[in-house]
Amino acid sequence: MDYTNTAVIIPCYNEAVTIGKVIDDFHRELPGATVYVYDNNSTDGTSQIALEHGATVRLEPRQGKGNVCRQMFRDIDAGCYLMVDGDDTYPAEAARALCDPILAGEADMTVGDRLSNGTYTEENKRAFHGFGNNLVRAMIKWIYGYSFEDVMTGYRAMCQPFVKTFPVLSEGFQIETELSIHAVDHRWRIKDVPVEYRDRPAGSVSKLDTVGDGIKVIAMIGTLFKDYRPLKFFSLIALIFAAIGLALGIPIIVEYFHTGLVPRFPTAMLAACFMFLCGLSLATGLILDSVAKVEKKQWELQVYKTRNSIGE
Repeated sequence: MDYTNTAVIIPCYNEAVTIGKVIDDFHRELPGATVYVYDNNSTDGTSQIALEHGATVRLEPRQGKGNVCRQMFRDIDAGCYLMVDGDDTYPAEAARALCDPILAGEADMTVGDRLSNGTYTEENKRAFHGFGNNLVRAMIKWIYGYSFEDVMTGYRAMCQPFVKTFPVLSEGFQIETELSIHAVDHRWRIKDVPVEYRDRPAGSVSKLDTVGDGIKVIAMIGTLFKDYRPLKFFSLIALIFAAIGLALGIPIIVEYFHTGLVPRFPTAMLAACFMFLCGLSLATGLILDSVAKVEKKQWELQVYKTRNSIGE
């Protein structure tokens, strides 16, 4: 397989301990590929080490992995984009298994799955990371009906049309979740590729805040749920309003049929308000669903134009 049109893209923040080895490993496994290191305000000499090991180094001053990925996707033109972290936790030996389906036109995104072979559970020493990954997987399965083996992995390959038509909304570590949801919602071809995972070497420190970034990931899922599936989102809200309205209103209706009186008038008004909010939520969902369908049609046309321009 020819890898000269492959870009290995590495978002980095203070990875001086590992970045040299990571670059060397991918140069060895993907001969001819260009390795890009985007330095996100590192203070430990990451950029200098990356340059010494033959990487193309660029700086991204806006802090956050999402911001770095947005700029990488805008700047770089390639047939295949292999995204990997600079912490040496992902094996370069799996790079070909991830890139080959993209270059062969068999998949639009391949996902480096750390979970199915059990290595992530064995190697990862950070509490609640596995729980968070499983929670996000379950939410995506429930909302979109697609079951990722590993939704939070930072090791994945993507084709050019996918990258060039992907709107990056997140600023931080939500980017992996956003990539996964976008791929499912827009029906890109996805392939899971099991990879070995190893924990960070001594001296290398994770920048992920388990609780803080976990909350941001869940909030991102909710935002994309509203944007991509508005009818389902607002129907659930309408169901909640309806349940509250009925719980408040049914006893009053029963009492009215028995006595002909409405003694708890404020409760009756409150029940009516919740039923009104139920109807309003359903109407909002229907309107936004129509808007979302129009946007998807426009996006499909954009993908078609992008593929044609690449073919030229």
